[in-house]
Amino acid sequence: MTDMLNAVWRYRHFILTSIKNDLRTRFARSRLGATWMILQALFQGAIYALVLGRVLGSKLPNTSNTYAYVIYLLAGLLGWTLFAELVNRCLTIFVDNASLLKKMVFPRICLPLIVSGSCLLNNVFLLVATIAIFVLVGNEPAWMWLWLLMLTGITVLFGLALGLILGILNVFIRDIAQVMNVIMQLWFWLTPIVYPISTLQGHHFAVLLRLNPMYAICSSYQQVLLWGQPPHFKTLAAIFVLSLVLLAIGMSLFRRAAPDMVDVL
Repeated sequence: MTDMLNAVWRYRHFILTSIKNDLRTRFARSRLGATWMILQALFQGAIYALVLGRVLGSKLPNTSNTYAYVIYLLAGLLGWTLFAELVNRCLTIFVDNASLLKKMVFPRICLPLIVSGSCLLNNVFLLVATIAIFVLVGNEPAWMWLWLLMLTGITVLFGLALGLILGILNVFIRDIAQVMNVIMQLWFWLTPIVYPISTLQGHHFAVLLRLNPMYAICSSYQQVLLWGQPPHFKTLAAIFVLSLVLLAIGMSLFRRAAPDMVDVL
């Protein structure tokens, strides 16, 4: 582990440069550039808000705020978008960079860190846009929003740990990427983001949803941004420990699989 951390430190400039290049490459010929990352997520939130908030008449309990549902939805999407992008990009990171792995000699652990930095940067842009919308609809910034730093850290750790394991397995079993595409869609709808869990109050299904780690994360975003209340500390602490365990498993798999990756790719 110490050798790996030393290698990451030595290649820190390579990691930072790769994050910048990744952003430039994705929007090299786009006039709006990185603004598209913000617009795509906000358009998605606007569609959900329009369909579920207006057409279906979705309402949140214990609030008379006209824009409460929009805030609730965007807050949940803020956490989910970061997690989903991390998992999806880590899932194919070694396969997508097969030519780079074969031609260059560098610590392969740099790749997940590059993806994490890129996803985190994307999330910062989205966070700025989301906060701007909150201010426009009258949801003033509060000191409670500082908990977003902790929530972002836990989300990155959980997404990276899970994504690293899946990315390694996907090198040897390519069906994993296809299966995870379906699972991620199902996982999104099993996470109370577009609907409040209170709508399932008393139903045994709500108990199962509360066991979903992303429920605690996304609902904590909603607690902080909409209700101005602290996040779910006990559950988040459990997710933090789970993430460390998954990360340890991922690192162990990585050390064992790294010598054979290039041959399989």
